[in-house]
Order: sequence, then C-alpha cells, then structure tokens
Amino acid sequence: MRYLLLDRITQLEPPRLATGVKCVSLSDDTFADHFPGHPVMPGALVIEALAQLGGVLLEASRRAEGHEDVHALLTMVDRARFRRIVRPGDKLELEAETILAREEGGQVKGTARVDGEVVATAELGFAFARVTNPKVLARRREVLDIWLTGAAEEP
Repeated sequence: MRYLLLDRITQLEPPRLATGVKCVSLSDDTFADHFPGHPVMPGALVIEALAQLGGVLLEASRRAEGHEDVHALLTMVDRARFRRIVRPGDKLELEAETILAREEGGQVKGTARVDGEVVATAELGFAFARVTNPKVLARRREVLDIWLTGAAEEP
C-alpha cells in the first residue's frame, strides 16, 4: 500500500467501533501537486483514511471469531459527503461504526472531523479476501501494531 493514512488507532472495540487520527502535514507527498500554493488534502484520501480504519475494525471482528487471515477490501463508497477542506496542520479525527458484519464482508459508517467539526462522511462496503502469504501477514501485523501502540513488536 502506498498510502498509510492512519497515524494512530486510538480505540478499537470490535465489532462496534474504531477511532483514529491522521495528522495532516505539509510534508505529505500529496501536497506536491494538490495544489501548489494552495495545499488541500484530496477528498479521496480522506475517504481512504476512513476505509483503512473501517477495514481494521471489520478485520478485528473476524479475528475475534478466530479468522486471522482476512483482509478487508474496499468495494463500495456510498453517500459520501464533503463539508470542509482539510489542510496541512489539521488533525483528522476518524471514526468507523459497524453497520453490518458478515462472514463475507461488511459495511461501516465513517466520519472524519477536524476540531470536532465534521469534514466528511461516507458509508463504506468491504469484502474479505483470504491472505496466506506469511510475509504479507507479518507486514500487516507490523502496521497494525504501530497503529495501535506506536511501535512494532520485538521479534
């Protein structure tokens, strides 16, 4: 994945809720071209940040049921609304609430806020894919550990 758009997962309560943050920085690659002299975080990346959090929530729900090898793939974005521009220096407060969780996938409602003000909302649908490659599983575990604790587990 080229863009990891979560800095920290602050709350993970499967199957119900996950919260996280993304500190938007002028050094983010996106701002080189979007837009010079007027940096704006693309709405698609705000949705991607919500999708990453929602995917973690649904995957954690499946892990709680004993399924360690699932990867949530974004399959649908519905009812997306953008209410405010996100700029460098903003701290995106992200929230994903489960609408539906099934064996084959699920759906979450995502909300992004800056300073408590809603900047974007969307309903996001996911399908689960099975991951069997040990290197991919290890890398996914490392990223999740960093998101949850700020550091990867010691080998």
